[in-house]
Formats: sequence, C-alpha cells, structure tokens
Amino acid sequence: MKKTILGLTLLLALSTVGFAQQASSFNITERMIADAQKAWCGALVRIGESKTKGEDYQKVASDVIDAAYYYQAGPVLFKPTLTTGEQTFRMDKEGALAYFVGGNEKYKNDNGFALKGWTRCESKPRGFILNGDLALSMGNVYLWNAKGEETVVDKTWGYKMDENGHLKIVLHHSSLPYKP
Repeated sequence: MKKTILGLTLLLALSTVGFAQQASSFNITERMIADAQKAWCGALVRIGESKTKGEDYQKVASDVIDAAYYYQAGPVLFKPTLTTGEQTFRMDKEGALAYFVGGNEKYKNDNGFALKGWTRCESKPRGFILNGDLALSMGNVYLWNAKGEETVVDKTWGYKMDENGHLKIVLHHSSLPYKP
C-alpha cells in the first residue's frame, strides 16, 4: 500500500512540475537543414568576397551571424575549426565574429576563417536527429580556395526553430578530420 501511494504521489508531482515538452507548430525537416547548411556555405564565401571587393565585410559577417546563429536567445555552443586553448569555445557573438573575420584583441589568434579566400563551400550531412523544433545534423563541409585546393571539415550542427519559424544554429562543432 505504501509503495502505491508513493508511486501515485510521484506521478502527481511529476505531472504538476511540467516535464511535458511544449508543443510547437514548427517541425524541422532534413530539407530545411540541408537548405540552412547550403546558405551557411554561401554566406561564408560571401564574407570573404565582400572583403576582396572593399566592402564592409565585418558588417556582412555580423549580419550573417545574426541571421544564422541564435545568439539573440542566449549562448550558442560554438567550437570553431581552428581554435585551441582558452579560446576554443565561442559562446557569444563577439567570439564568433572574431573567428570569422579576426581583428579582435581579445582573440589574437584569429585571422578570420571566412577571409581565407574560399571560393566554394559544400555541406554534406551524413545523419539527422529531428525532434520538433530541435534538430541535430552531422557530416562534412568541403571548402575550396582559389587554387582549387580542398579542405574537409567535420561538422556537428544543432538547430532550433525561432518564434518566427526560422532555423537558427544553437550548436556548431567543427574540427579537421583525425589523421593518425
């Protein structure tokens, strides 16, 4: 009898705490992720091109970050490709912007990943986990410079749908493939 009462009490406590997920009318699809990754690749190339053309590449990069990443809602779990030590993780927009375009004294090792002269970028997702307004994707991004040299990067992305139905990056882990 005591076990039944304890079980019923626990069940009632859990139901009043609110562990149920909030319902959303936005469901992320594999196509939406593929489109977001294609747009991210295009934006990466566009940032570098804007510097070459003498445009305000820092503003272009800032606008790209605002459109693609969900820093507006709080920290983003961003681990860029070419970072080490104390500056490995970039939880705020300032750190992300420094990584993409450099020029920030706080991040002295950043030379601007988006300014490396990438002429082409292609994302190839290998797998997806879809869960309503949250999704994960893992795969590779292929980058080519002006000489046609290819760089392959391993990527894990996490996405959240914002209140307007726009897909935003909340997790971005990037690294060069392991070479023994």
